[in-house]
Amino acid sequence: MKNNTLGTLIWLRMMRFTHQSNLLSNEFLKQYDLTTAQFDVLLQISIAQPITQSELAKNVTVTEGGISRMLTRLEQDELITRTQQWKTKHISLTEKGKLLLTNAMDAQIQFQSSFFDDVLTRDEQKQLYNLVSRVEKNSQKH
Repeated sequence: MKNNTLGTLIWLRMMRFTHQSNLLSNEFLKQYDLTTAQFDVLLQISIAQPITQSELAKNVTVTEGGISRMLTRLEQDELITRTQQWKTKHISLTEKGKLLLTNAMDAQIQFQSSFFDDVLTRDEQKQLYNLVSRVEKNSQKH
């Protein structure tokens, strides 16, 4: 650990925060009978519906196999529908899925925002957002 650069330490801290945030979000979203991954999938579907399974897999952090199993569960829970158009299945939210996402979204946004609102000023949040955005854009070049 002696040879860690400041960049490595920042990366490790960001990974720990992301992991902790996901753990807390999973616990928080239990009240909606959702996991963080399911919430993300429902959100991505709502943004781009109808969306194909392969397009969806590119936008979420779930593996191809994991997304298939998750979609089966979400379909059984009547939160999504899959319709076949020739060789391609398109995924959309049902009314039940839209309602659940709407209810969970406001609470999840408030919950996640509290991590920053509780410790950073508005200016510090803007600065952090700009810095993380620059790092993210740079990572897309690699």
